[in-house]
Amino acid sequence: MSADSTTGAPPLHRDRDFRRFWLARQVSIAGTLVTAVALPVLVYRLSGSPSLTALVTLVEGLPYLLFGLVSGAVADRLDRRRVMVVADLASALAIGSVPLAHELGVLTVWHALVAGFVTQACFVFFDGAAFGALPAIVGRDRLGPANSAIWGFGSLLDLGVPMLAGVLLAALHPALLLGVDALSFLASAAAVVGIAARLSGARDLPPISARAVADEVRVGLRFLLDHPGVRSQTVIGFLQSLSGAGFMALSVPYADRLLGVGTSGWRFGAVFAAWGIGGVVAATLTPRLHRRFSMPRATLLALPVSAVAGLVVATTSSFAVAVVAMVGWGIAYQAVVLTSITYRQQATPEHLLGRVNTTGRMLSFGVGWTSGALGAGAVAGLLGTRGAMVAIVSVGVLAAVYGWLSPLRTLREVPVPA
Repeated sequence: MSADSTTGAPPLHRDRDFRRFWLARQVSIAGTLVTAVALPVLVYRLSGSPSLTALVTLVEGLPYLLFGLVSGAVADRLDRRRVMVVADLASALAIGSVPLAHELGVLTVWHALVAGFVTQACFVFFDGAAFGALPAIVGRDRLGPANSAIWGFGSLLDLGVPMLAGVLLAALHPALLLGVDALSFLASAAAVVGIAARLSGARDLPPISARAVADEVRVGLRFLLDHPGVRSQTVIGFLQSLSGAGFMALSVPYADRLLGVGTSGWRFGAVFAAWGIGGVVAATLTPRLHRRFSMPRATLLALPVSAVAGLVVATTSSFAVAVVAMVGWGIAYQAVVLTSITYRQQATPEHLLGRVNTTGRMLSFGVGWTSGALGAGAVAGLLGTRGAMVAIVSVGVLAAVYGWLSPLRTLREVPVPA
């Protein structure tokens, strides 16, 4: 077995623990992608309301807003493997209740929304543990390639799974497709159990209490706010998430009313799959981008591309133009996401990994995603689908402007954590 020339570790594709961690993420991503297409369609068909459909995107981001800080402290305190497995099993029960209720004839819009919320809440705790588990498995020097391997194949799934789900929706009720997500959580739990590496470092913490957890949360938040690079990446993540959530919240009525492709079939699936193409390219290019440019510079180069592509998507009525622009938007958007995650993991000390990463995700994804979904649903009622799309996606321009005025403009390297 050959080893990495710089770290002495086996290549990632031969690292058994990384393969299991990678598998856990991929099967979970595949199931989640099915839900990402099927759940808003389910709510849209049950209610016929764009505003209620937008709530699907809201319940995806709201758990991070509510539980992000606490989940990071919990993940840094408890055994990360146990947190991940319990979260997977609870998610399987929550999302699996939807097809069961459908078969029993008692499914309602609110049941579907609550199940989506509970599932995402469980994932927040899973994510907090996973952010710390990955450096424990691969080491800090291999975080860039590891994240690209995880997100790159995830982007391949982004490409194929939504299109497949769109085709299946022509023959199957969307509630039945959610059973796939339930099975994926069970498979993820099994893969995590099989990881041999220790996923948590030694802990010397006071007995758990509300005060102790609050103190630990404050330490993580203070690190994030004091670190110029992590702080700037978090603000950019907030603005990008707000913009992306606005699009996703209105994506079903956008495809139906503005592009005229309906809510099923290959063209409907292609609207979602276009992001996957962009994600695959981003995962391929981002490690090369990091070798040529510092991570702050890579973020600054991708932001204007993301802003322009998003505006094209929001303003066009052409299916072909929308898909092409969405690919470009996906490349730039995912490049920023990958860079931000890797930067934060490399810059954060081990004992703070869960808190800092979930705090960053809470502020960028939780607050940003929730605000974007709420804003899109509210503005759609005032300006219509097109007006709301343009308004919310324009926030990407603000992200680019902020980035070029932020400390990222002068930062060159990732500071090594103490």
